Amino acid sequence: MALEFLALRFLEEDERGAGAYELRDVRTNLGMGVGSLLVNGVARIGALLGYAALYELTPLRLPADRWYTWVLVLVGVDLLFYLEHRSAHRVRLLWAAHQAHHNSQGFNLSTAVRQKWNPWWELVVWVPLPLLGVPPWLIFTAFSVNLIFQFFVHTERVDRMWAPVEFVFNTPSHHRVHHGSDPEYLDRNYGGILIVWDRLFASYAEETHRPRYGLTKNIDSHNLFRLQYHEYAAIVRDVRAARSWRERFGYVFAPPGWSPAQKNARLPRPHQSSMAGHAP
Repeated sequence: MALEFLALRFLEEDERGAGAYELRDVRTNLGMGVGSLLVNGVARIGALLGYAALYELTPLRLPADRWYTWVLVLVGVDLLFYLEHRSAHRVRLLWAAHQAHHNSQGFNLSTAVRQKWNPWWELVVWVPLPLLGVPPWLIFTAFSVNLIFQFFVHTERVDRMWAPVEFVFNTPSHHRVHHGSDPEYLDRNYGGILIVWDRLFASYAEETHRPRYGLTKNIDSHNLFRLQYHEYAAIVRDVRAARSWRERFGYVFAPPGWSPAQKNARLPRPHQSSMAGHAP
């Protein structure tokens, strides 16, 4: 972060756009990161105990001292991350937690630590791994590698990388698209380490112009609790105002931006959704 700040301060020619370090935004990012360490740390201790119990129940064992186990687990965790991440964009209840990572209108390395305080969904997604014989400590090690890799993709200081790298791996260019609120960029490029999942599952978009970062309906606040939980409050308001169980179900489990007016139409495709909170 310090290197990026210095590059912006001394090497750029008066270019103070969305990639610049704005004090209130950086302070908010760091505050949400510290809160995430505390909340997620407690949650993951509980998850580690739960995974250990599941690991003891299964006869399957993957040897942690074999290189192929590490490759399988790293790829498996990355695929599960893709699925968890995509569902967090397409189910409003899950989006309510994940939108915290997207509600900054800036984009720099400090944005990477702007994390949610509600990790329950990703911890549920990992449940198959201990049942398949993956040692619980290795699950968390692989996910740590995944998150550390993703730190560097939150920058505008890197334009495009070598073409084979851009084809296989998640890069700053791909992830800028993911954080964009432009209609053509919504709900694209979910990959953690590998971008090939997006290419395989039709959620890839090329960066064609500089994105407009943030939510489709931005929040004019730096209050950490509002930034974390405002979408849950919006869900409660919508459910209370709903006139049927179908509407209640839609407000909770349909994509962000769903409304009863869509009941006679197909649900919006990823790039069409209005993303009431953003869009992650």
